[in-house]
Amino acid sequence: MRLGLFIFDNDCRVQDNPALKQLAGQVDQLICVYINQTTSPFIQHFSQTKVSLAKQAYLNQTLSELNLSLNQLGQQLFIEHGRFEQQVALYIQHYRITDIGRSVHPGSDEAKQWLALQLAYPQIRFHSASSNSLFEQQQLPFDLSNLPTSFTPFRKQVEELAIAEPLAILHQLPKAPSNLSPAPPIKLPEHHSSDFQAGEQAACNHLEHYFSTTAASHYKQTRNALSGELFSTGFSPFLAHGAVSPRQVLKALRNYEAKHGANESSYWIYFELLWREYFYWYARAHGSKLFSFSGVNGKTLHTSFYSQRFKQWCEGNTAYPLVNALMHQLNSSGWMSNRGRQIVASCLVNELQVDWRYGAAYFEQRLIDYDVASNWGNWQYIAGVGADPRGGRHFDIDKQSKMFDPNKQFIKRWQGELGGLPSDHTNMVDWPV
Repeated sequence: MRLGLFIFDNDCRVQDNPALKQLAGQVDQLICVYINQTTSPFIQHFSQTKVSLAKQAYLNQTLSELNLSLNQLGQQLFIEHGRFEQQVALYIQHYRITDIGRSVHPGSDEAKQWLALQLAYPQIRFHSASSNSLFEQQQLPFDLSNLPTSFTPFRKQVEELAIAEPLAILHQLPKAPSNLSPAPPIKLPEHHSSDFQAGEQAACNHLEHYFSTTAASHYKQTRNALSGELFSTGFSPFLAHGAVSPRQVLKALRNYEAKHGANESSYWIYFELLWREYFYWYARAHGSKLFSFSGVNGKTLHTSFYSQRFKQWCEGNTAYPLVNALMHQLNSSGWMSNRGRQIVASCLVNELQVDWRYGAAYFEQRLIDYDVASNWGNWQYIAGVGADPRGGRHFDIDKQSKMFDPNKQFIKRWQGELGGLPSDHTNMVDWPV
């Protein structure tokens, strides 16, 4: 009797999940688990905050919906809290696990955890598959150690590659062991409402809704807006948690283009999926350098940590109304537009001259669509220590305000003009200036 343990992470779905299907085909019984890991000391130090209510609520809703998807296949989801290795060890000891499965994760910490498990339990069979990328590693026309240093050469080499269709519908999974107790119900916050739906079924519904409109044919014209109806595809929270796969999104896009015709805007959705893909392989290639102050190219930066400036930025209390409004939106909803993220990141790095890692870690604790590769890769890009061939981006905040919020509607909605304290009450060690 082979008993499998499948560990969900950023692949919270049952359909088009190659790792889940692979393990299910190898075992007689199956246990499904999600491990909600404690925040690392690194992130605690740099973020200076806890996981937000919005982010935790979105995760809980995602897991609740995943459990419903599993229930339909005769399975259930167990949620554990704590250190990854310890929680897996308990399952191995209590249930005589013979096989463990997991989707390949781009994070370096997750890769180390997976390797540590294999070294600690050589008697167990380990199964992994790519569930959150468009391409398989063997498809790439270069070795991962030779990943292009910027996006454009990567795109030119991969955008014509064949991409596999999503897997056939999964109709059943092996049953759980008879001695397994029912999983406790997933707690959903009572007092937090969100405009963002979560989970596998919601992802499918959103895909269908988005491509039932003509928004995809105008995406390039709307994608840089700060807010609005369907100005963004809205796929990022689902993709970040793996409630939908990038191949499922691409399939829906191709169906739309076959019916309504392709244009530059519909292509731009694929273009953005390729950006996401690039950062996925960027994280896989560079490992822990994704979190290094000097980035992947060892560049020296002239920034520091000014505690007052960072606090003002986090709270939306800077001298820049648009930045304040965007940070208020993030703190309230757990989300911010792509253009907004570029503006506030540039402000922290260039205007406030704060070490970019503090901003990246703060985003990690706040964003409902947090993705380790895209988040830290994009922050490196803005800071000039990553994939930007121009050596970083500096956005003119006044110009951005006039372009994307000329009537200050966004600023007024998110109260960006409140506060506005100067940034130099104290210096980097909190001495008055």
